[in-house]
Formats: sequence, structure tokens, C-alpha cells
Amino acid sequence: MAKKMRISKVYTKFGDKGETMLVGGEVVSKNSDRVSAYGEVDELNSALGVALSGNMTEDVKKIINVIQNDLFILGADLASTKETKVPRIKKTKISRIEKTIDKYNAEVGPLKEFILPSGSLVGSNLHLARTICRRVERRVVALNEIEWVNPSVLIYINRLSDLLFVLARHQNKISHEGEVFVDFKK
Repeated sequence: MAKKMRISKVYTKFGDKGETMLVGGEVVSKNSDRVSAYGEVDELNSALGVALSGNMTEDVKKIINVIQNDLFILGADLASTKETKVPRIKKTKISRIEKTIDKYNAEVGPLKEFILPSGSLVGSNLHLARTICRRVERRVVALNEIEWVNPSVLIYINRLSDLLFVLARHQNKISHEGEVFVDFKK
């Protein structure tokens, strides 16, 4: 069994001058592109925590819990340089997401109209998490243009936004509140 990390002190005073330390020890500005990228991953993870607080099915809760753990690994992946030895997002996690998308997409069926990001409370929260995920994706793309990023991170984030869309549709369908279609006549 792996030894659990314990955090004995919440504040270190290291960041008081606007700097932080990446995994591996490199000191960077808290305004760096890398810190912004993994900071937005943390926001996405928190949004998923909010979604979990709703009346969600047990199977989707399990999926979201796995994703939250993946996002912690993804954050560490982004918080480190290529040379640093940390757990990394791997293609197996991407394959798992794709299989889950296929399963739930078959259940909800194809879209025939555009939908609004609403419906049930859980569905709406999953749509919100999806939009945060898309922002994370844009941030990671920007980071990748100037620094090394594990290629699997970009693919994972892209697939995750698709999964969150499908899970939002699923939750709206089972809640019987349904989806809200765009009315182009309004």
C-alpha cells in the first residue's frame, strides 16, 4: 500500500511574493501559463464536486469520482516539466472516457436540435463543468504553444468535455425534466 501524503500546514508563506513552486522544485510566477492551466483544472474539479452534491445517479457519481481523481493527476502532470517524474495522464484513461461516452451517448440518442445548457440542477451543473473544461482546454492549448505539455493531457481534456456533455444529457433525461431546445424564433 502506498504511503499517503499528509499536509500538516496549509500556509507556507512561499507564495507571499507571487511565486510558487512546480512539482520538481522550479520556482515560477503564480501568473505563469503553467500555473494558470493547472489552476483552471482545479476549478473544473471543484465544479464537478458541486455537480456531485446534486441528486445524481450512482453510476454517474462513480464516473465523476474517477474523473476527479484523474484531474488531480492531470494537475500534477501540468504542474511539472517533462523531466519531472510524476504520475501522468495516459492513453488508457482516454480510452476509458471514450467507452463511457459511447455507452451514454447510445442511451440518450443523437441530437436533432441544439440544446441550451440547462435542464435539471445536476444536468445544468454538468453543463457548467463542461464549459469550464472547454476553457481548460483553451488554456492548455496556449500553454502547449510555448512549453511542453504531455500530449495525452490535451486529448483527455477534449474527450472529457464531450463526456460531460453526454452525462448532462443523461441526467436531464432520467430526471424527466428533459432538455431545453434552442428556439431560434424568439
